Amino acid sequence: MGHAFKHTFRTALALSVSLLATQAFAKSDITVAMQLEPPHLDPTSAAAQAIDSVVYTNVFEGLTRFMGDGAIVPGLAESWEISDDGTVYTFKLHDGVTFHDGTSMDAEDVKFSLDRARAEDSANAQKALFAGITDVEVVDPLTVKVTLSEPNGNFLFNMAWGDAVIVAPESIDNIKTNPIGTGAFKFSGWVQGDKIDLERNADYWGKQPALEKATFKFISDPTAAFAAVMAEDVDVFSGFPAPENLPQFEADPRFQVLVGSTEGETILSTNNKQPPFNDVRVRQALAHAIDRQAIVDGAMFGYGTPIGTHFAPHHPAYVDLTANSAYDPEKAKALLAEAGFADGFETTLHLPPPSYARRGGEIIAAQLAQVGIKAEITNVEWAQWLETVFRGKNFGLTIVSHTEPMDIGIYARPEYYFQYDNPAFQELMTTLNSTTDPEERTKLLGQAQTMISEDYVNGYLFQLAALSVAKAGVQGLWVNAPTAANDLTAVSWAE
Repeated sequence: MGHAFKHTFRTALALSVSLLATQAFAKSDITVAMQLEPPHLDPTSAAAQAIDSVVYTNVFEGLTRFMGDGAIVPGLAESWEISDDGTVYTFKLHDGVTFHDGTSMDAEDVKFSLDRARAEDSANAQKALFAGITDVEVVDPLTVKVTLSEPNGNFLFNMAWGDAVIVAPESIDNIKTNPIGTGAFKFSGWVQGDKIDLERNADYWGKQPALEKATFKFISDPTAAFAAVMAEDVDVFSGFPAPENLPQFEADPRFQVLVGSTEGETILSTNNKQPPFNDVRVRQALAHAIDRQAIVDGAMFGYGTPIGTHFAPHHPAYVDLTANSAYDPEKAKALLAEAGFADGFETTLHLPPPSYARRGGEIIAAQLAQVGIKAEITNVEWAQWLETVFRGKNFGLTIVSHTEPMDIGIYARPEYYFQYDNPAFQELMTTLNSTTDPEERTKLLGQAQTMISEDYVNGYLFQLAALSVAKAGVQGLWVNAPTAANDLTAVSWAE
């Protein structure tokens, strides 16, 4: 009996040692590469999507949050009640939540964050998300009451944006370089021009992530991106910039290629106030001069879905209006002649760095030349694009992907950079915002899509694909991108 016991004990010991060895060697860190480095790390005061790509749900959390399938679920708010008239939201917060510096997260922080975002001097890039809030009241440490001027069917959706995360007054002064949130990961360092390091938050209020450490590495050059993935220097490349290389990774068992959709409507953005684009016939001519599929094939190697309006094809309320912009160069020439431009005209085409813009721009310029429109290409860096095009409105045409989720509301802002001013559309958006019935909202969204498609506000090109390459063992990554994010909270390595 003693011998059997010893044998069993030895076997059990050997088993536990080997289990310990497995645990010790199970990979618990990850390196995620991205093309763009964030300008700073405060998602509540800049439009750069690279910020959210690092900190969304990892470092900072909001009252609600996006899941990878686009669903809106509770975040720091455990639950909520909505008044019968749809204007008062009472949020119940999770108990025991602390910020990374040890201070507690409570209703005062929610009030501070929402009041800061909607303040007159707010630097929030999406201030419109908070415009309907008239009052934020602290009921008790775990209850906050938000009052709206009118019902807003989008309110819980708006609160899931990275621009609406909860921050603390104690750490706000250094948030851009030392972000302190409530998320599953803490910021641990930033080597400018190279990488940002995160580490697991041992005091996290929710489910602990499998990963102990995460590094975001910045590699802007597509050739260098390919080399880094092939050499296995990085574990994931999010938003891989060279789609022509993807078949090579697909054929290599070391890797997995994730192809999903983003919220990015890629458009030939048109300055609606600048002649001759203030004439709808000229804008319609532009639409018919463009062969969308040729751009998807030529610039994106087939990745992307042609669109005919500013709305994501994967959204349940999407209306396929691509027929309004069918490729028809003869029709484009006839429309130009009718508008008094039988011999065509000259304009500018500003192209920011992403390959969809630089590569797509060359193809579009050649297509426009076929109907007599001479587009002079100017390649610009992002800072220059923001200054000249976005803020300065000094452009004829530009190509950009609008990656914000369901942002058709920008067409109701006449001061927005493409300067579309249509009171009927503005009224439609006001009605949509105050409508909560899902069927009615779908109907209104269909009308909105149709209106801007038939007004040819911009040249609608394609929905940007979400293209990532990862090592075969990585699991839990988002395939689609309902918002700009690399959510690592559910990512792990296969055993």
